[in-house]
Amino acid sequence: MNSSNFMNSISLSRLVWSEAGEHLYSFEQAALLTQTSVTVLERFASLGLIEPVGVMLRSQDLLRVVKILRLRRDLGLNLVGAAMVLDMATEIAQLRSQLQAYRHARN
Repeated sequence: MNSSNFMNSISLSRLVWSEAGEHLYSFEQAALLTQTSVTVLERFASLGLIEPVGVMLRSQDLLRVVKILRLRRDLGLNLVGAAMVLDMATEIAQLRSQLQAYRHARN
């Protein structure tokens, strides 16, 4: 797909925003941006790996798809295993942040 076709497929008339001000993407747009397919994204949603907002996906869902696919490709993890790695990494980051806040409050 050349760049002009790509830009036409994600035209300004199709921009959708959530009530929280997040840019939302259709499954078709998300498939283009993540270089996957709508079927793959639907499977991710059915497994609970991403959480659609109705029939739309948030930027964070697209990023999560790309990270899961990279973990599968680079480490050979299955979908659920890759999602677990991402969830644990998020939890570790939150715990580090809490620990830093605790240490800062003690000083």
